[in-house]
Amino acid sequence: MASKELIKKLEETIENFPDFPVPGIQFKDISPIFLDSKLYKHVIADLAAFSKGKVDAVCGIESRGYLFGIAIAVALEVPFILIRKAGKLPPPVASEKYDLEYGSAIIETREGQIKPGQRILIHDDLLATGGTTEAAAKLVEKQGANVSQFSFLIGLKDLKGHEKLRKFGAEIYNILEY
Repeated sequence: MASKELIKKLEETIENFPDFPVPGIQFKDISPIFLDSKLYKHVIADLAAFSKGKVDAVCGIESRGYLFGIAIAVALEVPFILIRKAGKLPPPVASEKYDLEYGSAIIETREGQIKPGQRILIHDDLLATGGTTEAAAKLVEKQGANVSQFSFLIGLKDLKGHEKLRKFGAEIYNILEY
């Protein structure tokens, strides 16, 4: 869906830092996108076009999922719902525990913000292994809504996050893939 022009501009703009934060990891710094308002607007237009008419709300995963997720929701004229780390939202909350490489974590939303039957887009900046996004999808489903789409700025295909999300039967979109 993304134009070759947008992909090229993003590839020129995103900075790569090998061996950061640990050896063997290539960190993709998306922050330079925010220095170019026209590029940011083009990214939002592309991500919103993927979801136009297909979702009733956007859920963004803390914290970098908010950077684009809120603007996508505004462009689509639908609500934006925060998915936060445990303990950051006042009760009552709905929560989902998930495993990390070393230990576990919990994500939460305020109860009642996700409505039964809603079609939800879950957005984050990057799809790696898919563990956090999978937990977000389970959290949405626990509240009676349907995950209809996932969107990301970047997808890392070698980490197989896409495969983990396919079981939800939702469309998956990322502008860039490495």
